[in-house]
Amino acid sequence: MNRRQLLGTAAAAWILAPLAARAAALPAPPVTVRKPVRIEQLGRVRIDEYGWLRDPDFAQVLVDPAKMQPEIRAHLEAENAYAAAVLAPTRPRQKTYLDAMMALAGGDVAPPPTPDGDWDYYSYVRPGEDHPVHARRSRTGGDEQVLLDEQARAKGHAYFRILQGVHSPDHSLFVWSEDVAGADGYSLCVRDLRTGEIHTRGKPDVYGWQGVVVSPCSQWIFWIQRDQYARPAKLFRRPARGGADILVYEHTDPALFMSVGRTVANSFTTIHISGPDLDEWRLIPAADPAATPRLVEPRQPGLHYRVEDWGGKLVILTDADGAIDGKLMLADPAKPGKADWRPWVDHRPGANILEMQPFRDHFVRLQRQDGKLEIVVTGRDRSEKTLAFDEQAYAVAITPDQEHDGARLRLLYQSPRTPQRWIDCDLATGARTVIKATSPGVGFSPEAYEVIRLSAPASDGALVPVTVLMKAGTKFDGASPLLLTGYGAYGVSTEAEFSIPALALVDQGWIFAIAHVRGGSEKGRQWFLDGRKFKKKNSFTDFIASAEHLIAKGYTRPRRIVAWGLSAGGLLMGGVVNLRPDLWAGVIAQVPFVDMLNTMSDATHPLVPAFRPDWGDPLADPQAYDYIASISPYENVTRQAYPPILATAGVRDPRVSYWEPAKWVANLRHNTTGKAPILFEVNMAAGHQASGGLADVFGLYAKFWAFADDSLAWQGRS
Repeated sequence: MNRRQLLGTAAAAWILAPLAARAAALPAPPVTVRKPVRIEQLGRVRIDEYGWLRDPDFAQVLVDPAKMQPEIRAHLEAENAYAAAVLAPTRPRQKTYLDAMMALAGGDVAPPPTPDGDWDYYSYVRPGEDHPVHARRSRTGGDEQVLLDEQARAKGHAYFRILQGVHSPDHSLFVWSEDVAGADGYSLCVRDLRTGEIHTRGKPDVYGWQGVVVSPCSQWIFWIQRDQYARPAKLFRRPARGGADILVYEHTDPALFMSVGRTVANSFTTIHISGPDLDEWRLIPAADPAATPRLVEPRQPGLHYRVEDWGGKLVILTDADGAIDGKLMLADPAKPGKADWRPWVDHRPGANILEMQPFRDHFVRLQRQDGKLEIVVTGRDRSEKTLAFDEQAYAVAITPDQEHDGARLRLLYQSPRTPQRWIDCDLATGARTVIKATSPGVGFSPEAYEVIRLSAPASDGALVPVTVLMKAGTKFDGASPLLLTGYGAYGVSTEAEFSIPALALVDQGWIFAIAHVRGGSEKGRQWFLDGRKFKKKNSFTDFIASAEHLIAKGYTRPRRIVAWGLSAGGLLMGGVVNLRPDLWAGVIAQVPFVDMLNTMSDATHPLVPAFRPDWGDPLADPQAYDYIASISPYENVTRQAYPPILATAGVRDPRVSYWEPAKWVANLRHNTTGKAPILFEVNMAAGHQASGGLADVFGLYAKFWAFADDSLAWQGRS
């Protein structure tokens, strides 16, 4: 199939038009007024030409975008109009991609029921809808009981997202957090499953990330309130069926996060204080939910630890004493401090312990060995069994809500070409049973695709893992367009998961690749440290090395690669397009962290105090200032020809504020010597994430993929 056949007649007529004609037909982009502001910091001076795009009352804008200053709003609306005009001819392609994704999602992709006590819990999406229903059924049979109908709750809201939909340990409550504005502020909702009544705490000040848990006794709900800077500030306890909030713990350090949870055995409610370089845990006994939280080990810079309980003992996963990839220790709950930790599973360099899952008679850990995920099951007699997997690249996870007293472990397995499979493992024998394998629609067949794991040599000799998804039989002649994505920050690993948007792109003749650059933890904690702070540029050069390796192996060629990154992955996009604009056919920067120096100099930003260990503190450390200034995408835009770029933002995003990509795009347009379009699209209602519906999520991907198609024309090679 040639390129014209692949794209379809209408789209091809536009995308394959001569470059000069395309450029001549484009509307003029908005001209961003330059208002130079001199900033002096640590004896250094910089000029910010576009700092005026930050609304001085942004805290109010987060609550009500209508309060944005008129000049700024007019500029953002002009950007949206320009982006819409440039992208208008791609709408047929967007529809093609969206239809393909919705068709793939139209098969049987719902997870299997999760057994717990007398009930099977499950969720599904009704045909023609895009928000799930959460329900349960007695394990002995009977009618379905709907716990939460998200589609019904979403009706009338332009934005709707649910977090933390969980049932209580005694099965009498269903609890969730609900955001109907898009600003990461959630309201607490509790459904009494005996009466059907829903109790809603309407104020949207619940912290969304691990900010709500039901007590082990099911009589209380612990929830975290976020402050005016969207930071987790106070932990409250309230009666499960409504009543006054009682302050349990106040967290005052803006450099640290707080989360709340339960141990798997339901012995404790847990309070976790964490930062990039430390942890601190407090425990509230299940038998006394009003007790003062008991400190495990005081926070110490450089000491990480996590806490579970097994057989009446605390199990501590820690990097203490140089155990960089983790070791397991045991402690008495009555004497939980580090001085009384006793060795259990020794540290093994290269075996990075990621997760713990206690059962009554077995203890399970998820670890990454030689770059691959594996499961280790330990019995009461301390014997170990390792469950490994065969594909070159895959992802495996321990599913939530395991039956602690059960004899089976449930895993979720997937790969870029293998749809999600839920596997039950007999903890005593290791035998595996596939409980359910999802079946995407439209005749999907894994054999139609190929997954390969490559190792790209970086300039310093490090080998960067690269995961590749492509159609089986793809020729390595350099002709294929390739989309390359990466993240590389905070130690977050980009796992080789099954992705409907990726498959929709590959079905249209693309190769989809993930560069597992330093800054993530794909090769252990040292892989993270080698892409952090004063080594952050390694993430950029690793991504470029991955692209060059793919070119050298014939997967694609220069200017047939579209790069895509999200948030801190958007920082990666800004870095690599400054360093090597010649490599890319186009760049998609989704809510990108590109105004790095100015943001890290803003002590009021909700994330800045917490992540100074990851990026550095340019307010206090001259070395950090100079290093950030040397890599920040906004400050390092130069006079050169940039490829087509699509940047996005949300006005109500408290994490990566809209002005970061707005300023970056303005600076790119001012400096580029080329004629390729540089677009900025801002959602005037949402925040860091799209609304939770499938149509919203897939629609955004469809726009990205159509832009990727369109970008190829600007290289004059399609």
